[in-house]
Amino acid sequence: MTEGQAPDVVRVGRVGKGLRVLVAVAGIGLLINGSVRASDDAWPFGPMSQYAMSVPDDAKIDYTRVSAVTDAGTTVDVPLNIEGAGVARAEIEARAGEIVKDPSLLQQVADGWARKHPDQPKYVKLELIRDTTQLVKGRVEGPPTSQVLATWEVRR
Repeated sequence: MTEGQAPDVVRVGRVGKGLRVLVAVAGIGLLINGSVRASDDAWPFGPMSQYAMSVPDDAKIDYTRVSAVTDAGTTVDVPLNIEGAGVARAEIEARAGEIVKDPSLLQQVADGWARKHPDQPKYVKLELIRDTTQLVKGRVEGPPTSQVLATWEVRR
């Protein structure tokens, strides 16, 4: 190409256009499927429960966590990440309803912790807890309240 000359234009053929449309339709279909199922398991083709959003000035903010009693007699908050117990907080939050119905699902948290941290105290009891903070006019109103949603005695 010489100076002042327009660059060559390359047109996409029928096969290229068809392939692009097929990829777009497949992506939209996967996104709709993940959204209808409302599960983080479908990520990135579905919702992710920890998207940031604004909170009204007068609202309740729920925070889900897992607490553990160890074989050393201590009570700790379980680190809900891949390095900690091998399961992400988003997965626990997305499956909270299932865990309430079947607390044995918490066994996976204990197993993940024991596998990743063999030299640390083992979990003997797990609780799924929802902490709720009340906002009034955009300010925190008192300490959070805690509600135990599910309890599981860990199998060895």
